[in-house]
Amino acid sequence: MNEALPDVPEVRVVGLPQLTSGFDLVDRLDLPMHLKVHGPLEPMGGEQLAQLAERINLKGRGGAGFPFHKKLRSVAEAAIKRGVRPVVVVNGSEDEPACRKDTVLINRAPHLILDGALLCAEALGARTLVVGVTRESTQRSMEAALAERGLSNGRRSALRARVQRNPVRMVTGAAASLIRSIDGGPAIPPGRKVSASQNGVGGAPTLLSNAETFAQLAIAARIGPERYGNTGLYDEPGTVMLTVSGAVARPMVIEVPTGVPLRYVLQLAGAPPVPQGVLTGGYHGKWIDAATVNEAIVSRNSLDAVGGALGAGAILPITQDTCPLGESLRVAQWLAEESAGQCGPCYLGLPAAARGLEDILNGGGPAALEALKQVAKNVKRRGACSHPDGSAMFIESTIKAFTDDLAAHVLGNGCGRPVEGVLPLFEGGRAPTGIPGGGESEENGPSRQKIYVDWTLCRGHGLCADILPEVFQLGADGFPTVAQAQVPRYAEAKALRAVRRCPALALRIEEDTRAQGGAPSRNLPVLSQGRGRRALGR
Repeated sequence: MNEALPDVPEVRVVGLPQLTSGFDLVDRLDLPMHLKVHGPLEPMGGEQLAQLAERINLKGRGGAGFPFHKKLRSVAEAAIKRGVRPVVVVNGSEDEPACRKDTVLINRAPHLILDGALLCAEALGARTLVVGVTRESTQRSMEAALAERGLSNGRRSALRARVQRNPVRMVTGAAASLIRSIDGGPAIPPGRKVSASQNGVGGAPTLLSNAETFAQLAIAARIGPERYGNTGLYDEPGTVMLTVSGAVARPMVIEVPTGVPLRYVLQLAGAPPVPQGVLTGGYHGKWIDAATVNEAIVSRNSLDAVGGALGAGAILPITQDTCPLGESLRVAQWLAEESAGQCGPCYLGLPAAARGLEDILNGGGPAALEALKQVAKNVKRRGACSHPDGSAMFIESTIKAFTDDLAAHVLGNGCGRPVEGVLPLFEGGRAPTGIPGGGESEENGPSRQKIYVDWTLCRGHGLCADILPEVFQLGADGFPTVAQAQVPRYAEAKALRAVRRCPALALRIEEDTRAQGGAPSRNLPVLSQGRGRRALGR
C-alpha cells in the first residue's frame, strides 16, 4: 500500500502487440533489435504525415487528448510564416506517481519513440530534437538510443538531439514547464499560458507531444492507416497503454486495443471483483463507481460518456474496505504540495480544497461541503497552468462519485472505515501529513539529511522559511541566511515538502552518511546579509 511503482513494472498485452512488440524477446530493444522487430521506416512529407495522423484519429496520449494532425499543421504553418526552423520535443516527463506507461516505452522501446519524433523532424525541417525525462533510468535509455543512432547535440550535427532531465514533480510534465527548462529556466510553468506551436523552445514553433503519441505515429507510418485501423474501435483505432495500480495484486503497464471492457483490464491486474470505485485518468482524472465500471470500455469517448476520463492512462481501483474520501484527501494534499506557487488558484486554492475535504472527514457538516464546492468552482479556469483545473476536477469527481460516504461524514458519524492508503503517492513511499498513518516522525537522534540552497536558482520567495523555520530564516534581503543545513529528524517530512513547494526548484536534499554513522557534524556557515543577491550577480 502507498508504495511507489517501479520504473518498469510488469508489462502485459491484450491481443497482438504493437507498441510492445519484442518485449517478449529482450528487456530493451537496441537499434539492431528494434529494426529486426519493426523493420525500416521511410520518411514522409509534412502533409502526408498530417493526413496519416488525421486518418487514424491520433490524439495526444499525455492527458489533454489534442488532435495530433492539428498540432502538426499549426507548427508547420507558423514556421513557414515566420521563416524559422521549428523544434520537436518528446515529453517523457511522467510526473504522476501512478503513471509508468511512457517510462516503460522509453526504457524498453526508445527507438520506436525516436522513429515518430524523427519522422516529424524530417517532415517539418526541424534541426533540433529534445527528449524530456524525469528519471535516471529513462535518461540513460534515451541517451543510449541517441548514441546508437549517431545523434548528438554537437554544433555541426545536421540534427541536434539531446535529453533534458527535470525533477520528478507534478508540474514539470506540463508543456510550458518542459519548454522553459529546455531554454535554461526552472521546470515550472511561466505564469502565463503560451502556445508551444507558436512560441515554444527559443521562441520557435515547437511540436511537443508525449512519448506514446510519437510511438503510435511510428507504428501507423510503418503499417499504414488501414492495417492500423483493423485494431480497436472504428472511431478510435489502435491500442492504448495503461498503468494499472492501486488495490491490485499485480501493478502493471498493459497495452490493450480500444474497445476492451475496463473490467477485463482490472481482472488481469487482480483488482477486487467489485471495487468501491475506480479512479480513471490519474490524479487529474475522475472517479467512477462499481456499477459504471461494468459499462465502461477502454476508449476516450466511452470513459467520457460514463463520467470517467482516459487522461494520462492511469487506472486505480480501491477496495470496499477503505474510506474513499480519506483516499481522495491523501491525493488532494499531495496535489496541493505539488503547486508551483505562482498563482492564487494553485498556491491558495488547492490547499484550501484539501482542508475543505479534511473538514468534511472530520464531521464539518453541510457548511463544510458547500465551502468545498465553492473552492473547487473558484479554482477552475483561473490558474496559470492546468494543474489547478485538473486538481479541481478530481475534487469535484470525489464529491459526485461517493455520495453515500459523503453523507455519512457530513452528518458527523463517518463511514467507519480506515484509510488504507492504496493509491501510490511519493517516490519514497512517504505518507502525507494530516491523515491517520501519516505525519512526521517524532524520533530523536542524529540527523540523516542535509538540505542545500542553489543560489543560481533561488529567487527569494521565502516559502522555505514558512515551511521549515527550524532550518531557514530570511535575511533583510529576503533570502535564506544559510546555504546548507542539517535537517532534524523530526522535520524530514517538512524538508521534503519545502523542496517540493519551492517555486524556483532551488532546494535539494542529500543523505548525510556521516550523520548516519554518528560522526559529529560541523557548524555550517551563515551567510552575511545580502550574500544571496551578490551570489546571483544582483
